[in-house]
Amino acid sequence: MALMINEECINCGACEPECPNEAISMGDELYEIDHEKCTECVGHFEESQCVAVCPVDSCVPDPDYKESKEVLEEKFRRLTG
Repeated sequence: MALMINEECINCGACEPECPNEAISMGDELYEIDHEKCTECVGHFEESQCVAVCPVDSCVPDPDYKESKEVLEEKFRRLTG
């Protein structure tokens, strides 16, 4: 499942540089995660880096993009070549 940033985000920017897929960017009001690039850090790390650094726990699973670990691994391979 790709992650999303909910309305609890305080725009601190801690998550953006931690994303190995460059899936996080500033949106109109809050940071956003591009579900096409988000692998929940599968292939890079044992845990999602944005979740680990977020001081207010606003990086959460996106219910609109439910993906298995296998799908996330395939997305990682596609993104990293």
